[in-house]
Amino acid sequence: MRSRRLVAVACTAGVALSLLTINAQAAAAKEGLRLLAIRDSLTATHTWYEQTYDGKPVLGAYYVEHVDKATGVKTVDDGRLAVGSVDVTPAVTAEEAKTKSAGVPEGANLKVLPGTGLVYEVISDNGKGSERTLVHAGTGAVMKSESLVKHYDGTGKVFSPNPVVALQNESLTDNNDADSAVPASAYKSVTLSNLDSSGYLKGDYAQVTGAKSKLAYSKTRKFEYTRHNPYFEQTNAYWGVTEAQKYIQSLGFKNINNESQKITTIGLTDDNSFYDPSKDLITFGTGGVDDAEDLEVVWHELGHAIQDAQVPGFGSTEEGGAIGEGFGDWWAMIMSSRDSKDTATTPLACVMDWDSTAYTTTTPHCIRRTDTNKTIADKTGEVHDDGEIWSRALYDIFKKFGREKSAKIVLEAQFSYSPATDFKAAANATVATAKKLYGDADATAVAAAFQARKIIS
Repeated sequence: MRSRRLVAVACTAGVALSLLTINAQAAAAKEGLRLLAIRDSLTATHTWYEQTYDGKPVLGAYYVEHVDKATGVKTVDDGRLAVGSVDVTPAVTAEEAKTKSAGVPEGANLKVLPGTGLVYEVISDNGKGSERTLVHAGTGAVMKSESLVKHYDGTGKVFSPNPVVALQNESLTDNNDADSAVPASAYKSVTLSNLDSSGYLKGDYAQVTGAKSKLAYSKTRKFEYTRHNPYFEQTNAYWGVTEAQKYIQSLGFKNINNESQKITTIGLTDDNSFYDPSKDLITFGTGGVDDAEDLEVVWHELGHAIQDAQVPGFGSTEEGGAIGEGFGDWWAMIMSSRDSKDTATTPLACVMDWDSTAYTTTTPHCIRRTDTNKTIADKTGEVHDDGEIWSRALYDIFKKFGREKSAKIVLEAQFSYSPATDFKAAANATVATAKKLYGDADATAVAAAFQARKIIS
Protein backbone atom coordinates (compact mmCIF):
# COMPACT_ATOMS: atom_id res chain seq x y z
CA MET A 1 0.00 0.00 0.00
CA ARG A 2 1.30 3.43 -0.90
CA SER A 3 2.22 5.64 2.03
CA ARG A 4 1.43 9.30 1.43
CA ARG A 5 2.88 11.38 4.24
CA LEU A 6 2.87 15.15 3.97
CA VAL A 7 5.52 16.69 6.21
CA ALA A 8 6.17 20.41 6.57
CA VAL A 9 9.68 21.41 7.67
CA ALA A 10 10.21 25.00 8.78
CA CYS A 11 13.50 26.47 7.62
CA THR A 12 13.18 29.94 9.13
CA ALA A 13 15.19 31.45 11.99
CA GLY A 14 14.09 30.55 15.48
CA VAL A 15 13.15 26.95 14.78
CA ALA A 16 14.22 24.85 17.72
CA LEU A 17 15.95 22.15 15.69
CA SER A 18 19.66 21.99 15.17
CA LEU A 19 20.99 22.04 11.63
CA LEU A 20 22.78 18.80 12.41
CA THR A 21 19.49 17.07 13.27
CA ILE A 22 17.78 18.35 10.13
CA ASN A 23 20.65 17.20 7.92
CA ALA A 24 20.64 13.77 9.57
CA GLN A 25 16.92 13.41 8.98
CA ALA A 26 17.24 14.54 5.36
CA ALA A 27 20.03 12.06 4.72
CA ALA A 28 17.97 9.23 6.22
CA ALA A 29 14.95 10.19 4.13
CA LYS A 30 17.00 9.95 0.93
CA GLU A 31 18.34 6.48 1.53
CA GLY A 32 17.19 4.27 -1.30
CA LEU A 33 16.31 7.31 -3.43
CA ARG A 34 17.83 8.58 -6.66
CA LEU A 35 17.43 12.16 -7.91
CA LEU A 36 15.20 12.34 -10.97
CA ALA A 37 14.52 16.01 -11.66
CA ILE A 38 14.31 19.48 -10.21
CA ARG A 39 11.43 21.65 -11.40
CA ASP A 40 10.57 25.29 -10.72
CA SER A 41 6.97 26.59 -10.48
CA LEU A 42 5.83 30.13 -9.85
CA THR A 43 6.37 30.02 -6.09
CA ALA A 44 8.29 26.85 -5.26
CA THR A 45 11.06 24.44 -6.24
CA HIS A 46 10.10 20.77 -6.60
CA THR A 47 12.73 18.04 -6.30
CA TRP A 48 11.70 14.57 -7.50
CA TYR A 49 13.36 11.25 -6.57
CA GLU A 50 12.75 7.67 -7.60
CA GLN A 51 12.80 4.87 -5.06
CA THR A 52 15.38 2.14 -5.64
CA TYR A 53 15.96 -1.38 -4.36
CA ASP A 54 19.48 -2.71 -4.71
CA GLY A 55 20.05 0.11 -7.17
CA LYS A 56 17.05 -0.81 -9.31
CA PRO A 57 14.08 1.57 -9.72
CA VAL A 58 10.82 0.65 -7.98
CA LEU A 59 7.93 1.02 -10.41
CA GLY A 60 5.13 3.33 -9.32
CA ALA A 61 7.04 4.83 -6.38
CA TYR A 62 8.11 8.42 -5.90
CA TYR A 63 9.38 10.94 -3.35
CA VAL A 64 9.17 14.70 -3.82
CA GLU A 65 10.17 17.78 -1.84
CA HIS A 66 8.43 21.13 -2.42
CA VAL A 67 10.32 24.17 -1.10
CA ASP A 68 8.58 27.54 -0.99
CA LYS A 69 10.82 30.13 -2.64
CA ALA A 70 9.81 32.94 -0.31
CA THR A 71 9.77 31.23 3.08
CA GLY A 72 11.97 28.19 2.63
CA VAL A 73 9.23 25.96 4.07
CA LYS A 74 9.61 22.41 2.77
CA THR A 75 6.74 19.98 2.21
CA VAL A 76 7.43 16.32 1.50
CA ASP A 77 5.11 13.99 -0.44
CA ASP A 78 6.33 10.48 0.32
CA GLY A 79 5.08 7.97 -2.25
CA ARG A 80 7.55 5.17 -1.53
CA LEU A 81 6.15 1.65 -1.69
CA ALA A 82 6.68 -1.40 0.48
CA VAL A 83 8.79 -3.85 -1.50
CA GLY A 84 9.73 -6.64 0.91
CA SER A 85 12.49 -9.08 0.04
CA VAL A 86 13.28 -9.37 -3.67
CA ASP A 87 15.60 -11.81 -5.42
CA VAL A 88 17.64 -9.51 -7.64
CA THR A 89 19.33 -12.26 -9.67
CA PRO A 90 17.42 -12.71 -12.97
CA ALA A 91 16.87 -16.20 -14.41
CA VAL A 92 15.82 -14.71 -17.76
CA THR A 93 18.17 -12.68 -19.96
CA ALA A 94 17.40 -9.26 -21.34
CA GLU A 95 17.42 -10.65 -24.88
CA GLU A 96 14.85 -13.28 -23.91
CA ALA A 97 12.68 -10.60 -22.31
CA LYS A 98 12.77 -8.53 -25.49
CA THR A 99 11.18 -11.36 -27.47
CA LYS A 100 8.03 -10.95 -25.36
CA SER A 101 7.29 -7.47 -26.71
CA ALA A 102 4.76 -6.85 -29.48
CA GLY A 103 6.97 -4.45 -31.41
CA VAL A 104 10.59 -3.76 -32.20
CA PRO A 105 12.36 -3.68 -28.82
CA GLU A 106 14.47 -0.67 -27.97
CA GLY A 107 15.71 -1.71 -24.54
CA ALA A 108 15.15 -3.96 -21.52
CA ASN A 109 15.99 -2.75 -18.01
CA LEU A 110 15.66 -4.48 -14.67
CA LYS A 111 13.21 -2.90 -12.25
CA VAL A 112 11.27 -3.91 -9.16
CA LEU A 113 7.49 -4.25 -9.34
CA PRO A 114 5.98 -4.25 -5.81
CA GLY A 115 4.02 -7.41 -5.18
CA THR A 116 5.72 -9.21 -8.06
CA GLY A 117 9.48 -8.86 -7.74
CA LEU A 118 12.18 -8.34 -10.32
CA VAL A 119 10.95 -7.59 -13.84
CA TYR A 120 12.33 -6.40 -17.14
CA GLU A 121 10.79 -3.21 -18.46
CA VAL A 122 10.92 -3.67 -22.22
CA ILE A 123 10.24 -0.57 -24.33
CA SER A 124 9.33 -1.29 -27.95
CA ASP A 125 7.81 0.40 -30.99
CA ASN A 126 4.80 -1.35 -32.49
CA GLY A 127 4.40 1.13 -35.36
CA LYS A 128 1.77 3.13 -33.47
CA GLY A 129 4.05 4.53 -30.80
CA SER A 130 5.98 3.16 -27.85
CA GLU A 131 4.75 0.24 -25.77
CA ARG A 132 5.93 -0.99 -22.39
CA THR A 133 5.99 -4.69 -21.54
CA LEU A 134 6.82 -5.93 -18.03
CA VAL A 135 8.41 -9.39 -18.14
CA HIS A 136 8.99 -11.42 -14.97
CA ALA A 137 12.76 -11.81 -14.62
CA GLY A 138 12.37 -15.21 -12.96
CA THR A 139 9.79 -16.95 -15.16
CA GLY A 140 9.70 -14.91 -18.38
CA ALA A 141 5.94 -14.41 -18.03
CA VAL A 142 4.44 -11.16 -19.34
CA MET A 143 3.02 -9.33 -16.34
CA LYS A 144 1.67 -6.28 -18.15
CA SER A 145 1.71 -4.63 -21.55
CA GLU A 146 0.54 -1.07 -22.24
CA SER A 147 0.87 1.75 -24.73
CA LEU A 148 3.02 4.70 -23.69
CA VAL A 149 1.46 7.01 -26.26
CA LYS A 150 0.02 9.89 -24.31
CA HIS A 151 -2.53 11.20 -26.76
CA TYR A 152 -3.84 11.37 -30.28
CA ASP A 153 -5.20 14.33 -32.17
CA GLY A 154 -8.59 14.37 -33.85
CA THR A 155 -10.69 16.92 -35.72
CA GLY A 156 -13.99 18.48 -34.85
CA LYS A 157 -16.39 21.37 -35.33
CA VAL A 158 -17.17 23.70 -32.44
CA PHE A 159 -18.61 27.09 -31.58
CA SER A 160 -15.94 29.39 -30.14
CA PRO A 161 -17.17 30.83 -27.95
CA ASN A 162 -20.71 30.72 -29.37
CA PRO A 163 -22.61 31.66 -32.55
CA VAL A 164 -23.94 34.98 -31.21
CA VAL A 165 -20.42 36.28 -30.73
CA ALA A 166 -18.93 34.63 -33.80
CA LEU A 167 -21.58 36.11 -36.10
CA GLN A 168 -22.20 39.32 -34.12
CA ASN A 169 -25.89 38.50 -34.31
CA GLU A 170 -28.10 38.95 -31.26
CA SER A 171 -31.22 37.85 -33.18
CA LEU A 172 -30.26 34.16 -33.35
CA THR A 173 -32.65 31.74 -31.62
CA ASP A 174 -32.47 28.04 -30.82
CA ASN A 175 -35.46 27.00 -32.98
CA ASN A 176 -35.65 23.61 -31.25
CA ASP A 177 -32.02 22.69 -31.95
CA ALA A 178 -32.44 23.08 -35.71
CA ASP A 179 -29.33 23.15 -37.88
CA SER A 180 -30.98 25.86 -39.97
CA ALA A 181 -31.07 28.23 -36.97
CA VAL A 182 -27.30 28.77 -37.09
CA PRO A 183 -25.40 29.50 -40.32
CA ALA A 184 -22.47 27.27 -41.22
CA SER A 185 -20.10 30.22 -40.83
CA ALA A 186 -20.59 30.07 -37.05
CA TYR A 187 -18.70 26.78 -36.83
CA LYS A 188 -14.97 26.55 -36.33
CA SER A 189 -12.87 23.58 -37.42
CA VAL A 190 -10.44 22.63 -34.65
CA THR A 191 -7.91 20.05 -33.60
CA LEU A 192 -9.17 17.85 -30.77
CA SER A 193 -5.95 17.23 -28.89
CA ASN A 194 -4.92 14.82 -26.13
CA LEU A 195 -7.37 12.08 -27.11
CA ASP A 196 -6.63 8.51 -26.08
CA SER A 197 -6.84 5.53 -28.43
CA SER A 198 -10.40 4.48 -27.50
CA GLY A 199 -12.18 6.25 -30.36
CA TYR A 200 -14.39 8.13 -27.90
CA LEU A 201 -14.10 11.72 -26.72
CA LYS A 202 -11.82 10.73 -23.90
CA GLY A 203 -8.38 12.11 -23.25
CA ASP A 204 -5.83 13.50 -20.84
CA TYR A 205 -7.93 16.46 -19.71
CA ALA A 206 -11.56 15.61 -20.50
CA GLN A 207 -13.81 12.61 -20.99
CA VAL A 208 -17.42 12.54 -22.12
CA THR A 209 -19.30 9.99 -20.02
CA GLY A 210 -22.63 8.17 -20.30
CA ALA A 211 -24.06 5.09 -21.97
CA LYS A 212 -21.66 4.10 -24.74
CA SER A 213 -24.54 3.78 -27.20
CA LYS A 214 -25.11 7.53 -26.79
CA LEU A 215 -21.51 8.64 -27.02
CA ALA A 216 -19.75 9.98 -30.11
CA TYR A 217 -17.35 7.39 -31.50
CA SER A 218 -14.91 7.53 -34.39
CA LYS A 219 -12.05 5.17 -35.18
CA THR A 220 -10.48 7.95 -37.24
CA ARG A 221 -11.08 10.52 -34.46
CA LYS A 222 -13.15 12.70 -36.76
CA PHE A 223 -15.91 14.41 -34.80
CA GLU A 224 -17.39 16.88 -37.25
CA TYR A 225 -21.07 17.32 -36.41
CA THR A 226 -23.64 20.11 -36.56
CA ARG A 227 -25.76 21.23 -33.65
CA HIS A 228 -28.84 19.10 -34.30
CA ASN A 229 -26.69 16.02 -33.68
CA PRO A 230 -26.23 15.47 -29.92
CA TYR A 231 -22.63 14.51 -30.62
CA PHE A 232 -21.93 18.16 -31.42
CA GLU A 233 -22.39 19.22 -27.78
CA GLN A 234 -20.09 16.41 -26.66
CA THR A 235 -17.41 17.59 -29.09
CA ASN A 236 -17.83 21.21 -28.09
CA ALA A 237 -17.53 20.44 -24.38
CA TYR A 238 -14.53 18.16 -24.84
CA TRP A 239 -12.67 20.82 -26.81
CA GLY A 240 -13.55 23.59 -24.37
CA VAL A 241 -12.39 21.72 -21.27
CA THR A 242 -9.21 20.51 -22.96
CA GLU A 243 -8.30 23.97 -24.24
CA ALA A 244 -8.80 25.41 -20.76
CA GLN A 245 -6.44 22.90 -19.17
CA LYS A 246 -3.84 23.50 -21.87
CA TYR A 247 -4.07 27.22 -21.17
CA ILE A 248 -3.67 26.66 -17.42
CA GLN A 249 -0.56 24.60 -18.06
CA SER A 250 0.83 27.23 -20.42
CA LEU A 251 0.79 29.61 -17.45
CA GLY A 252 3.11 27.31 -15.52
CA PHE A 253 0.52 25.47 -13.39
CA LYS A 254 0.86 21.71 -13.72
CA ASN A 255 -1.51 20.61 -10.97
CA ILE A 256 -4.77 22.55 -11.25
CA ASN A 257 -7.44 19.99 -12.13
CA ASN A 258 -4.81 18.26 -14.24
CA GLU A 259 -6.93 15.19 -14.87
CA SER A 260 -9.43 13.77 -17.29
CA GLN A 261 -12.40 15.86 -16.17
CA LYS A 262 -15.68 13.94 -16.48
CA ILE A 263 -18.43 15.71 -18.42
CA THR A 264 -21.82 14.62 -19.71
CA THR A 265 -24.37 16.16 -22.05
CA ILE A 266 -26.80 13.24 -21.67
CA GLY A 267 -29.83 12.89 -19.45
CA LEU A 268 -30.54 16.36 -18.05
CA THR A 269 -33.37 18.02 -20.01
CA ASP A 270 -33.53 21.10 -17.77
CA ASP A 271 -32.13 24.44 -18.89
CA ASN A 272 -29.39 24.16 -16.29
CA SER A 273 -25.86 22.88 -15.82
CA PHE A 274 -23.83 22.10 -12.73
CA TYR A 275 -20.64 20.67 -11.27
CA ASP A 276 -21.07 17.84 -8.75
CA PRO A 277 -17.97 17.64 -6.52
CA SER A 278 -19.00 14.29 -5.03
CA LYS A 279 -18.72 12.74 -8.50
CA ASP A 280 -16.22 15.20 -9.98
CA LEU A 281 -18.67 15.46 -12.89
CA ILE A 282 -19.93 18.41 -14.94
CA THR A 283 -23.45 17.94 -16.30
CA PHE A 284 -24.82 20.09 -19.11
CA GLY A 285 -28.58 20.42 -19.62
CA THR A 286 -30.40 20.45 -22.95
CA GLY A 287 -33.35 22.73 -22.14
CA GLY A 288 -33.58 25.83 -24.35
CA VAL A 289 -30.22 26.20 -26.07
CA ASP A 290 -28.26 23.06 -25.25
CA ASP A 291 -25.88 24.42 -22.63
CA ALA A 292 -22.78 22.71 -24.00
CA GLU A 293 -23.25 24.60 -27.27
CA ASP A 294 -22.12 27.73 -25.46
CA LEU A 295 -18.49 27.42 -24.41
CA GLU A 296 -18.93 30.18 -21.88
CA VAL A 297 -21.31 27.85 -20.02
CA VAL A 298 -18.72 25.07 -20.32
CA TRP A 299 -15.95 27.28 -18.97
CA HIS A 300 -18.14 28.65 -16.17
CA GLU A 301 -18.92 25.15 -14.88
CA LEU A 302 -15.29 24.15 -15.29
CA GLY A 303 -14.46 27.08 -13.00
CA HIS A 304 -16.17 25.22 -10.15
CA ALA A 305 -14.14 22.09 -10.87
CA ILE A 306 -10.95 24.17 -10.91
CA GLN A 307 -11.65 25.67 -7.48
CA ASP A 308 -12.67 22.32 -6.02
CA ALA A 309 -9.41 20.82 -7.27
CA GLN A 310 -7.43 23.64 -5.65
CA VAL A 311 -9.39 23.75 -2.38
CA PRO A 312 -11.37 20.56 -1.65
CA GLY A 313 -14.85 21.49 -0.41
CA PHE A 314 -14.55 25.08 -1.60
CA GLY A 315 -17.54 27.40 -1.24
CA SER A 316 -19.17 26.21 1.97
CA THR A 317 -20.33 29.74 2.87
CA GLU A 318 -22.62 32.12 0.97
CA GLU A 319 -19.76 34.46 0.13
CA GLY A 320 -17.59 31.48 -0.79
CA GLY A 321 -20.34 30.33 -3.12
CA ALA A 322 -20.54 33.82 -4.61
CA ILE A 323 -16.77 33.78 -5.18
CA GLY A 324 -17.27 30.49 -7.02
CA GLU A 325 -19.97 31.92 -9.28
CA GLY A 326 -18.02 35.12 -9.87
CA PHE A 327 -14.83 33.26 -10.69
CA GLY A 328 -16.75 30.95 -13.04
CA ASP A 329 -18.15 33.92 -14.97
CA TRP A 330 -14.73 35.58 -15.06
CA TRP A 331 -13.01 32.36 -16.15
CA ALA A 332 -15.56 32.03 -18.98
CA MET A 333 -14.79 35.61 -19.99
CA ILE A 334 -11.00 35.28 -20.07
CA MET A 335 -11.14 31.94 -21.87
CA SER A 336 -13.55 33.49 -24.36
CA SER A 337 -11.32 36.53 -24.84
CA ARG A 338 -9.02 34.57 -27.15
CA ASP A 339 -11.67 34.29 -29.87
CA SER A 340 -14.36 36.78 -28.80
CA LYS A 341 -15.08 40.10 -30.45
CA ASP A 342 -15.42 42.70 -27.70
CA THR A 343 -17.93 44.98 -29.41
CA ALA A 344 -20.98 47.03 -28.50
CA THR A 345 -23.06 44.19 -29.94
CA THR A 346 -21.36 41.46 -27.89
CA PRO A 347 -19.38 42.99 -25.01
CA LEU A 348 -16.75 40.68 -23.58
CA ALA A 349 -18.15 41.31 -20.10
CA CYS A 350 -21.51 39.83 -21.18
CA VAL A 351 -21.23 36.08 -20.58
CA MET A 352 -23.16 33.15 -22.03
CA ASP A 353 -24.73 35.22 -24.81
CA TRP A 354 -25.99 32.21 -26.79
CA ASP A 355 -27.47 30.20 -23.94
CA SER A 356 -29.32 33.23 -22.58
CA THR A 357 -31.19 33.89 -25.84
CA ALA A 358 -33.66 31.24 -24.63
CA TYR A 359 -34.89 33.39 -21.73
CA THR A 360 -33.78 37.01 -22.09
CA THR A 361 -35.53 39.60 -24.22
CA THR A 362 -33.16 42.56 -24.12
CA THR A 363 -29.89 42.82 -26.00
CA PRO A 364 -27.13 42.12 -25.57
CA HIS A 365 -28.27 38.75 -24.26
CA CYS A 366 -26.36 37.97 -21.06
CA ILE A 367 -26.87 35.57 -18.19
CA ARG A 368 -24.73 37.94 -16.12
CA ARG A 369 -22.08 40.57 -16.64
CA THR A 370 -18.64 40.93 -15.14
CA ASP A 371 -18.59 44.74 -15.36
CA THR A 372 -21.49 45.79 -13.12
CA ASN A 373 -21.02 48.49 -10.49
CA LYS A 374 -22.17 46.29 -7.62
CA THR A 375 -20.47 46.60 -4.24
CA ILE A 376 -20.91 44.90 -0.87
CA ALA A 377 -23.85 47.23 -0.29
CA ASP A 378 -25.70 45.43 -3.10
CA LYS A 379 -25.46 41.95 -1.57
CA THR A 380 -28.70 39.96 -1.75
CA GLY A 381 -27.57 36.67 -0.23
CA GLU A 382 -28.04 34.87 -3.58
CA VAL A 383 -24.72 33.49 -4.83
CA HIS A 384 -25.19 34.31 -8.52
CA ASP A 385 -26.24 37.88 -7.79
CA ASP A 386 -23.44 38.41 -5.30
CA GLY A 387 -20.99 36.72 -7.64
CA GLU A 388 -21.19 39.84 -9.82
CA ILE A 389 -19.48 41.77 -7.02
CA TRP A 390 -16.53 39.37 -7.11
CA SER A 391 -16.39 39.04 -10.88
CA ARG A 392 -16.25 42.84 -11.27
CA ALA A 393 -13.16 42.97 -9.05
CA LEU A 394 -11.54 40.25 -11.13
CA TYR A 395 -12.65 42.03 -14.31
CA ASP A 396 -10.78 45.15 -13.21
CA ILE A 397 -7.68 43.04 -12.52
CA PHE A 398 -8.01 41.60 -16.03
CA LYS A 399 -8.36 45.06 -17.58
CA LYS A 400 -5.31 46.25 -15.64
CA PHE A 401 -2.94 43.37 -16.32
CA GLY A 402 -4.32 41.46 -19.30
CA ARG A 403 -5.28 37.81 -19.67
CA GLU A 404 -2.08 35.99 -18.75
CA LYS A 405 -0.93 38.02 -15.77
CA SER A 406 -4.39 38.30 -14.22
CA ALA A 407 -4.94 34.57 -14.63
CA LYS A 408 -1.66 33.80 -12.89
CA ILE A 409 -2.54 36.05 -9.95
CA VAL A 410 -6.05 34.68 -9.48
CA LEU A 411 -5.22 31.00 -9.97
CA GLU A 412 -2.18 31.15 -7.68
CA ALA A 413 -4.20 33.00 -5.02
CA GLN A 414 -6.95 30.40 -4.98
CA PHE A 415 -4.55 27.81 -3.60
CA SER A 416 -4.53 29.91 -0.42
CA TYR A 417 -8.31 30.19 -0.02
CA SER A 418 -10.10 28.14 2.62
CA PRO A 419 -13.28 26.12 1.97
CA ALA A 420 -15.24 28.56 4.16
CA THR A 421 -13.58 31.75 2.90
CA ASP A 422 -15.39 35.05 2.66
CA PHE A 423 -14.92 38.02 0.33
CA LYS A 424 -12.47 39.84 2.59
CA ALA A 425 -10.22 36.87 3.31
CA ALA A 426 -10.10 35.84 -0.35
CA ALA A 427 -9.40 39.40 -1.46
CA ASN A 428 -6.54 39.77 1.02
CA ALA A 429 -5.09 36.44 -0.13
CA THR A 430 -5.23 37.64 -3.74
CA VAL A 431 -3.49 40.92 -2.90
CA ALA A 432 -0.78 39.02 -1.00
CA THR A 433 -0.30 36.72 -3.97
CA ALA A 434 0.08 39.64 -6.37
CA LYS A 435 2.74 41.07 -4.09
CA LYS A 436 4.53 37.74 -3.89
CA LEU A 437 4.51 37.26 -7.65
CA TYR A 438 4.98 40.80 -8.94
CA GLY A 439 5.73 43.25 -6.12
CA ASP A 440 4.15 46.13 -4.24
CA ALA A 441 2.92 48.23 -7.15
CA ASP A 442 0.89 45.42 -8.69
CA ALA A 443 -0.41 44.38 -5.28
CA THR A 444 -1.67 47.94 -4.81
CA ALA A 445 -3.50 47.77 -8.14
CA VAL A 446 -5.13 44.46 -7.17
CA ALA A 447 -6.12 45.91 -3.79
CA ALA A 448 -7.74 48.86 -5.58
CA ALA A 449 -10.00 46.49 -7.52
CA PHE A 450 -11.33 45.00 -4.29
CA GLN A 451 -11.51 48.38 -2.58
CA ALA A 452 -13.74 49.66 -5.36
CA ARG A 453 -16.21 46.87 -4.51
CA LYS A 454 -15.96 47.81 -0.80
CA ILE A 455 -14.65 44.30 -0.07
CA ILE A 456 -11.54 45.62 1.69
CA SER A 457 -10.65 49.11 2.83
